[in-house]
Amino acid sequence: MIDPEAAWAKLLPHLGPLPAERLSRRRAAGRRLAAATVATTDLPPCDLSALDGFALAGASADEGWFPIAGTRFAGDRDEPGFAGTLAQGWALRIMTGSAVPNGADRVIAVEETVCAGERVRPTAEVAVGAAIRRRGEIVRQGAPLLSAGALLTPAALALLASQGIGEVEVHRAPRLALQLTGNEIVPPEATPAPGQLRDSHSDFLVAELERMNLPVRPLGIARDDLDGLTTSLRAGLEGRDVLLCCGGVSKGEADFLAPALARLGFETLFHGVAIQPGKPLLVAHRSGADGAQLVFGLPGNPASVMVAWWLFVRPALERLLGGPAGCWESALPGNLGSPLGAGRKRDRFVPASLRNEGGRPILTPISPKGSHDLLAFGLAGALVRIRASAPAVVAGAPCEWMHLDR
Repeated sequence: MIDPEAAWAKLLPHLGPLPAERLSRRRAAGRRLAAATVATTDLPPCDLSALDGFALAGASADEGWFPIAGTRFAGDRDEPGFAGTLAQGWALRIMTGSAVPNGADRVIAVEETVCAGERVRPTAEVAVGAAIRRRGEIVRQGAPLLSAGALLTPAALALLASQGIGEVEVHRAPRLALQLTGNEIVPPEATPAPGQLRDSHSDFLVAELERMNLPVRPLGIARDDLDGLTTSLRAGLEGRDVLLCCGGVSKGEADFLAPALARLGFETLFHGVAIQPGKPLLVAHRSGADGAQLVFGLPGNPASVMVAWWLFVRPALERLLGGPAGCWESALPGNLGSPLGAGRKRDRFVPASLRNEGGRPILTPISPKGSHDLLAFGLAGALVRIRASAPAVVAGAPCEWMHLDR
């Protein structure tokens, strides 16, 4: 049994970004760029007005009054009565986002003017260059835009759209499969007989994968049988990069994942991590006709599945997508809202509620009754880590924690 960081170090060499593919901009949401992008045009593409008001050219020749040459709305190019270059001492009525005419050297807000017929007079001093968004002040054509590895957030997609970039090169999404095991597991819609349990793992894992925009192939529920599990895994691994398997990883007489994977030529990277919950976690790897493949053997208890996901599976998938994630790298400092007992032989990961107090995150542990306690994790917004060597601590003591909703 090894500590979480040592387990991650064994897994990391197998988490290189997947090959690149070209996708339309909108289909690439949530993915990471495999190649840098450059600006195709200046942004803004020309000098634009930052507000509704008047573009002014030079000084007034009529005691502060400027004759108005016309009106320009956003998108206008030629308007009646205006030749395109604003003469010195003249004004042009202009709207936010409109192109500033040649000859104009500043824009003044309509609230800072008075009008008389087709003349306008400023009521405040306005510096040269005021309220003008200069061409290329955001980015110049040919300049770097987004670097390789950049996450395509909604804002990043908007930036690409502003440049007319319709396709991007991103890392391919991992092809996933989900295998459940256990004679006692029935679908959530079924009425369990005595000794049976409804499947809660699928909803958790599928929902987490959907947040990452990753589809998954469900393989159903395999019985506790070595031959049957081996057959199901062999079929389910075809054309897949990663398989998630729930249950069958402990040391019981009905836990068959490890021998099934050995039959299929997998090398176990680690089996058993010094964490609570999640100790039996197994990760295995093989290279073959379908390329490199990973199997995450998640313990059967609900809390164990969740902690294994947050610590190992999610950052591993982010790595395959080209991201920089690591085990517990997203942890943040905070303070405890209630006492916590001393560490044990393994690092404990405790669900907690989260609140902000004077700008400082306060974590109040929700002590679970065990790794089967779905209620405690269902109420939690954060995960607090208690190191194995940590002494008991009082409320207000510093702690390390991570968000569960990101």
